Order: sequence, then C-alpha cells, then structure tokens
Amino acid sequence: MTSLDKPTEDAQRDARDAQDSRAVTEAALFEAFGGLRGMIETVLPGLLFVTIFTINKDLHSAAIAALGVSILLVVVRLVMKDTVKHAFSGVFGVAFGVVFAMMTGNAKDFYLPGMLYTLGLALAYIITTLAGVPLIGLILGPVFKENLSWRTRNPGRKKAYAKASYAWGLILLTKCAILFPLYWWADTTQFGWVLIALKIPPFLLAVWLTWVFLAKAPPPIDVFAEMEAEEKAEKERQAAARSAE
Repeated sequence: MTSLDKPTEDAQRDARDAQDSRAVTEAALFEAFGGLRGMIETVLPGLLFVTIFTINKDLHSAAIAALGVSILLVVVRLVMKDTVKHAFSGVFGVAFGVVFAMMTGNAKDFYLPGMLYTLGLALAYIITTLAGVPLIGLILGPVFKENLSWRTRNPGRKKAYAKASYAWGLILLTKCAILFPLYWWADTTQFGWVLIALKIPPFLLAVWLTWVFLAKAPPPIDVFAEMEAEEKAEKERQAAARSAE
C-alpha cells in the first residue's frame, strides 16, 4: 500500500462509519416514535372524529367511533404480537378526550386533553434541558443502549440531545400558540381540521432535526456491551484464580 492509498482508505472507513451511525440513528428514531404506523395510529381517531362530526354534528357518534377505532388498533397490535405502547397511548388520549367532551357537551373539548398534554410536553423538553437532563436523551438513551452514559461520558452526544430537546420544545410551543387561540375562536369543525393538519408536519420536523443533530454527534456508548464484557472478564479472572489454586 502506498502513502497515497492510506488517506483514501481512512476516508472510506470514516464514510462507512458515518453511514452506519446514520442508519442506527434512523432505526432508533423509527423504533422510539413508532414510524409510519405510529403516525397513523396517532392521526386516525381524531380524523374519524372530526369527519363524522362534520357530517352529522353528533358528538356521541363521533366520540364512540374515535374510541372504537383506537381500541381496534390496540387489538390489531395484540393479535400481531407487536408493541402496543403507541396504540395504548392513543386509546388513553382518545378516552380522556371523550370524557371531557361528554362532560361539557362541547365537541371541541375532545381535543383539549391532547392540547394540554402537548403544552406540558413542550415545557418538559425545555425544562429538562435547562436542568442538564434533556428529555430526548432520556427517551432515546435506552433505545441506543447507552442509557445515561451520555450525561457524563459523551459530552458531544449530550449537546446533540440538548439541541434536539430544544427543537422539540419550541416546535410544540409553536403548535400550541396556533391551537389555543383557535380553540376559543374557531368553530368545532374548523378547529378539528386545523388540528388534524398540524398533527404530522411538526412531528416530522422535530424527528428530522433530531436525526440531523444525532447523525453529527459522537456514536453512543453501548453500556450493555460494556457490562457483558466486564462480566466475561470477571468470570475469566475467577476461572484463572481457581485453576491457580
């Protein structure tokens, strides 16, 4: 190998490492946020609610349909033996919305628990980041098998998590700044369609920014692999000590 070959090989290896890092990040984000199916499960109950209410203006039938489809999504997940966390969160969100709307008799209140949740989540992203424990790191740490190692052992990764958490917080706060005034001013049908329209684009923007920040960050420290290596080394030391006796 000539001296001219080495930089080329190093560059190729760095490119492969970067590509692998991006692929791992994409897979982790897909798992954490549910991917396409998770987005469908998030949007479908609300879409069905506003569609039925737009057609017949009947709160009860719209609420029952939304709750029914959210339960059906959970059943499908259970039958397929798939993870149900996204579908279950959808059921709880729809159930709270149905209870609110039925109690007040105002169809717009179907969306109120979700709006309050979004506001609380936005504040959580910002507050936890200011406290030095960005929420997106707490969410994605176990997915990347790094747990909380990024807090003290991987400062570049902690910085990326902080940027991503601020991005999530600001995007969700912007969404709230649009929806809460409309909650008071718009009629139920208009408000419902605007809310549905704002379900996916802000989410995709936040996920994309998270991917951008993490793809440029140092790779995660696999603490599970470290623990396994330590256990293996300890067993080898014990075996060596027994053989020496």
